[in-house]
Formats: sequence, structure tokens, C-alpha cells
Amino acid sequence: MGIFNALANVFAAVDQVGLIAIGAGLAIMGAGASSIGEGMICAKAIEGMTRNPEMQSKLRSTMIFAVALDESCGIYALVISILLIFVLAVPALNA
Repeated sequence: MGIFNALANVFAAVDQVGLIAIGAGLAIMGAGASSIGEGMICAKAIEGMTRNPEMQSKLRSTMIFAVALDESCGIYALVISILLIFVLAVPALNA
């Protein structure tokens, strides 16, 4: 129980806006990871198209679907970071 009380004291002393900024930064890291995933999806689809040209149309449609799903995850991370900054941090700064 001693470590939990120590952590509670540390977090009680930390400024709320700083923690919100860390959370927004982590959300943006999620958007960056999404862009890396998008590049990997496209690279593997192109590799598959060069290895098997007959499957080009099927691979392209699957790639577009996968990129759309991956892009939506990046957009969600961006929205979360914007909400953290403007909904939580700005009112905390004004208080």
C-alpha cells in the first residue's frame, strides 16, 4: 500500500494541464502509428500485386478497405487529442 500512497501524492501534486498534455501527446503518437501501418499496408499490397498480377483488382480493393479502417483509427486519435486539449485543458487554464 505504501507505493500506491506515494503515487497518489505525486499525482495530486502534478498539474492537471500537464497530464492532459501528456495524454494528448500519446493520442498523437497513436495517429503516427496509424500512418506507419498505412504505409505497411500499401507496401505489402504493391508487393502482392507485383508477385501475382492476376490478383491486382482484388488486392487493390482489399488494400483500400484496410487503409480506410486504418485511417479512421488515426482520425479517432486526432479527435481525442483535440478534445483533450480544447475541452479539458482550456477550461482548466481559465479556472
